[in-house]
Amino acid sequence: MLEEAKVRTRDLQARMKDMGIRKAVFTDESSIAYLAGFWGYLGIEFGRPTMLVVDADEAPVVITPLMESEMVGAMTWVEDIRVWEDMGQRSWGRALGEILGDNPKEIWIERNHIPAIVRNFLDDTYPGTKLADISPVLGSLRVIKAPLEISVMKEAGEIAGAMMTAAHDSLREGAQEYESALAVIEAGSRKAATFLTDKGWDKFVSPMIHNLQILQSGADTSMVHRRASVKAYEKFDPVYFCFCNMAQFKQYKLGFDRMFHIVDVTDQARDVQEAAIAAQQAAIAAIKPGVKAEDVAEAANEVYRARGYETGYRTGRSIGVSYLEAPELKAGDKTVLQPGMTFAVDGGISIDGATAGRIGDSVVVTETGSDYITSYPREILLSKG
Repeated sequence: MLEEAKVRTRDLQARMKDMGIRKAVFTDESSIAYLAGFWGYLGIEFGRPTMLVVDADEAPVVITPLMESEMVGAMTWVEDIRVWEDMGQRSWGRALGEILGDNPKEIWIERNHIPAIVRNFLDDTYPGTKLADISPVLGSLRVIKAPLEISVMKEAGEIAGAMMTAAHDSLREGAQEYESALAVIEAGSRKAATFLTDKGWDKFVSPMIHNLQILQSGADTSMVHRRASVKAYEKFDPVYFCFCNMAQFKQYKLGFDRMFHIVDVTDQARDVQEAAIAAQQAAIAAIKPGVKAEDVAEAANEVYRARGYETGYRTGRSIGVSYLEAPELKAGDKTVLQPGMTFAVDGGISIDGATAGRIGDSVVVTETGSDYITSYPREILLSKG
């Protein structure tokens, strides 16, 4: 993984040099993981920024809190690690200023992801310096996934499959939503552990599945992104599981959703869910090299219209080390699909206050179409108890 990260950084430096970009400051965790191979567990929410500064001609530099520097040094291939402390003269601002110099003509940053305290420092310290956005430059390199990346995402897919099986097994009348969430966390963590060792870089990767489970049941299913509660399941309840902020491994993040029904399904809920499945399958069938992203979305929208439904959801989003990458499967995105692109592809309908139909899978574009990264039956799913 670290050799791969080193190659990515060199590719970025070459692109920067061609574009006349001297230095770029990366502050987003996913970007730092992609280029430097490490991530922290105590970050900007505590006022402690970690940064990666990439120079077009010189070796990159990591700026990290002293308390995390030992771990960072063991996780990254970057040799130049500058540390800072909460008190005294060794501040992160001083470390960053030493790297950027006194009067840079421009500084490239991740405009939409830079923490406010870092942006404020740059504005105050370099009031006449242009701040340009490096995100599209790095993003263009991340569109096509390398074979190693796809293999990691497939491992994440197996972990997600174990999570969904546990979710399904947890469903029965009288059980509570939070119990399903606990089952998901345990199953996912146990499966993730099978892909790890306690040696080298691997030992810094936690198998623990975390984040609050997105789960709604009954009439609340239409709310899309509610979290698991103490609500007890009742007969005919639809139950929706979204793993989009939980199905991740080694920083690679998938999209994966399924809808279940307790004991049996009502006619309305069946119609809605079958429409969502049909729309998703139409979109996936449309995915192949040379097709525009917006045309994949239109394939799904045709199904919705034919069945009398409307949806405000995009059909899919590119996935990788970020939850959302480019391109997106939605109207107006004219990106031409290429082999190696990876997407979360969804079917989604909400009937406010009543029910919903949802399904989501992750796929990779191949030379002839697409392959599933995630797998679970794509049909009406009933509880087992």
